[in-house]
Amino acid sequence: MSAPDGSPVGAEPSIGKLFASATAEMSALVHDEIALAKAQLKQDVKRGAVSGGAFSGAGAVLLFSLPMLNFALAYGIRTWSHWNLAVCFLLSFAANVVVAGLLGLIGMAFAKKAKKGKGPQKVAASMKETAGVLQNAKPHPRPDLPDTHVEVVARSSS
Repeated sequence: MSAPDGSPVGAEPSIGKLFASATAEMSALVHDEIALAKAQLKQDVKRGAVSGGAFSGAGAVLLFSLPMLNFALAYGIRTWSHWNLAVCFLLSFAANVVVAGLLGLIGMAFAKKAKKGKGPQKVAASMKETAGVLQNAKPHPRPDLPDTHVEVVARSSS
């Protein structure tokens, strides 16, 4: 009877098989670490895109809303307060600047989050830690084979 790898049941795997297994597992670990780094970079890029979108939105609101909103707001203030029309236009412009400022602050908040993204640094630290552990790993001492086993093998061969 033999194991799926062709070796006899109960036999310990050879050093070559153990080394091949360890190499395959290390390769899989490195591939997984790279995939994690890619996922974290993707998240950082997404935050950067949201930041750029918020800045673009702030610019678009300020640019396209100024003429229409300034006229509507200025004439509305004039109707309610009977102030000079120039003062009413200045107030409507100030309102647009406040809206653009708020959108700019949102953009800055997302830009800071994207800049602080530590995804690749975390993966690099994890890989260094794994390498350090593997470098300091010592093989487990193998127990000596009992003398009776040697005698049984010697008797069966004769």
